Amino acid sequence: MLSLKAVVALLALATSAIGSYPFVRHESRRALPPLWEQAHRAPADATLPLRIGLAQSNIDRIEEYLLDVSHPESSNYGNHWSAAEVADMFRPSSETVDVVREWLVKEGIDPSKIQLSKNGGWIEAKVSVAEAEDLLKTEYHVYNHATTGVKHVGCASGYHVPEHVSKHVELITPTVHFDAILNGRGFEMRKRKLPASHPGTPGFGPVAPKNVGAIGNFIDELENCDSHITPNCLRVLYDFGYIPLATKKNSIGIVEYTPQAYVASDLDMFFKNFSAPQVGERPVLKAIDGGVIQTLETGFDVNGESNLDLQYSMTLVGKDVPVTLYQVGDLEEGASFNNLLDALDGSFCSFEGGDDPTQDGIYPDTLPGGYQSACDDCGTVKPASVISTSYSYNEADLTPFYTARQCAEYAKLGLMGVTVLYSSGDEGVGGEDLCLLPDGVQAPFPEAKIFNPTFPSTCPFVTSVGATQVVAGHKVTDPESATYEVIFSGGGFSNYFAMPDYQKAAVESFLTNHPPPYPTSIWNATGSRAFPDISANGANYVVAVDGEWVRVFGTSCSSPVLASILYAINDARLAIGKKPIGFINPTVYSASFKSAFNDITNGTNPGCGTEGFSAVEGWDPVTGLGTPNFPKLLAKWLLLP
Repeated sequence: MLSLKAVVALLALATSAIGSYPFVRHESRRALPPLWEQAHRAPADATLPLRIGLAQSNIDRIEEYLLDVSHPESSNYGNHWSAAEVADMFRPSSETVDVVREWLVKEGIDPSKIQLSKNGGWIEAKVSVAEAEDLLKTEYHVYNHATTGVKHVGCASGYHVPEHVSKHVELITPTVHFDAILNGRGFEMRKRKLPASHPGTPGFGPVAPKNVGAIGNFIDELENCDSHITPNCLRVLYDFGYIPLATKKNSIGIVEYTPQAYVASDLDMFFKNFSAPQVGERPVLKAIDGGVIQTLETGFDVNGESNLDLQYSMTLVGKDVPVTLYQVGDLEEGASFNNLLDALDGSFCSFEGGDDPTQDGIYPDTLPGGYQSACDDCGTVKPASVISTSYSYNEADLTPFYTARQCAEYAKLGLMGVTVLYSSGDEGVGGEDLCLLPDGVQAPFPEAKIFNPTFPSTCPFVTSVGATQVVAGHKVTDPESATYEVIFSGGGFSNYFAMPDYQKAAVESFLTNHPPPYPTSIWNATGSRAFPDISANGANYVVAVDGEWVRVFGTSCSSPVLASILYAINDARLAIGKKPIGFINPTVYSASFKSAFNDITNGTNPGCGTEGFSAVEGWDPVTGLGTPNFPKLLAKWLLLP
C-alpha cells in the first residue's frame, strides 16, 4: 500500500499544475488481481523499458473499414487490404509523436534514450524506476503470485499523464497490467520452470482441455458418438466431406504456446486408427520467438492441448494438406498473444515497442537457454487464412486500454483477409471459478456474483467458438445440446466492448424474446459485445496422449474443428478464383446465412451460482448461432463475390 505521505503527494500532483500543465489519471486498478501480493518497492536504479502506445490515426473507423470488406452486401466484399495499407492507415500522426516526445524531454528524459518505432506506433524510453515514478507520478512495486512465485513489476495504484498528452496516448507499459511475464531485466527473478501455464501465458485462464480419464477400449462406430467423439462423428454431425483442390493457395494455422507440445508418436497412433494414409505426416512448424516442440516434460498438461488440436485439424482437412503450427515462445520465458501478433503483423512488435514486458515475452531472452535472436520475430510469419487458438484470459485480468489495443490488431488481421477463431471458455458465465464484485474485482462465488466474460472472445473482431455435445443415449443425427457435463460453454456479454452492428439484430431478438431471468446487476445489459458467435462439438473427444487413449472435453475441441470446416470453404472459393472468407462475423450474422447453422435449443452455461443463460431458438449467449452445416455454408459462400 502507498504511504499516507505518498498518497497526499500523488493527489496534489494529479490535481494541480506541474510546470505549465495539469496531470490526469490515465489508468488504474481498484485492487490487485486474485493471488497477487505486493512484495516490496522496486529498486530505484533498476531499468524499465517504458513503452508508450501512441493513439492511432483512424482507429475510430476500424469497424467501418472492416465491414466494408467483410459484409456480404458490401460492393467491396473480399477486397482485403495489404499489410502496408493497414500500417499506413493507422499510423499515429506527427502531432501525436511530437507531443509525447516533447513531454518526455521536458520531464527530464535524456533524448538519446527515446526511440520511435518503425511504424510510428510506439515510443520507447529506457528509464530508471525513479525516472518512471517521477514521469508518471506513481510508485513502482514488485508483486508475487502466491501459487506460482512469478514476479511482476508495476504500479497497481495507477499512473498519470499530462492532460494535454492523454488524448495522444492509448496505454503505457509496464504499469497496471497483471497477466504478468517478467524476464528479470533489472530485477532478481527466479528461472522459469515448465508448468503447463502460469500468469501471463495463454491457458492460465478459463480455457484448457479437460481430461476425464483413460479409455480402455472404444469402437469407432457412429452409434457411440454420444460417449466417444471421433473424426467420423464430426463428419456426420456437420455433414462435412470435402477433398481439397487448392492446397497451394490455401492455409490453416493452429497456435500453441510453449511448453505445450505435440508428441509425434501420438499423431501416428491417432492417424493409424482414424486416417491411416496420414501416418508420418507432421504439421509445418513456424517457430516464433524460440518456439520449440519440447520433450523435457510429458503428460496431459503439456501434451493434451497440442495433441488434440493437431490430431483433429490434420485428420479433418485430410492427407497432404499442410497444417501450420505456430509454436510461440521458448522454454525459459514463454509468450503471450502479442508475441504471436508480432510475428503475424510487423507493426505490433517488441522491436517497435508493441510488446508489454509485464505480459509478453521479450526477445532476445537472456536467461540461460533462452532464444537468442537479435530481436523478437517481427513480421516474420505470413498469417494463415484461418487461425485457431484454444487459449484465453478472463476479460477482467486485463485493462480496457490493453484489450482495446490488442482487439484492434485482430481487426487489422481481418482487414487482411484472416479468419481468427478463439475458444469461448469452459466455465459458463464465470471465469476460471471467479466472478466479479460490483467494483470489477474478481473473487470466488459466493463472495462475487457478477458474470465474468472471457477475452479475446469479447473482442468484436474475432470469432468466438462455444461448445456442444451429443446428448447421452441419443443418435449422432439428433440435435445436439450445449455441453452439460465436465465443462460449460463460455458465453455472455463484455464489460469492455460495445455491441458491434453486425450482431445487434440477433442479440436484440434474444433479449426481447428470451430475457434472462437475472437482475441486470449481475450481467451487462447495457448493449455490449455478446459471445459466442458459433459452436461446435466439445465433449467426449477421443485423443491419443502419451501412448494411451483419453477422453477430452472443452471449447479447445470446438475451435480447431470449426477452423477445419472454414479451411474447406476457403479452398472451394480459391479453387474458382475467389478470395478467402476473412472476418466471417458480418456474414454469418446476416439474414441469408441464418439457415446455414444447426440451431441449438437445449442446455445452459452455469456459473456464478446461477444456471447461466439458456440455449434457445436463434442466437443465444451459450452456443451462438449454432453449429455449422457444411453443405449449406459452402453453397452460400460460393455465391458471394
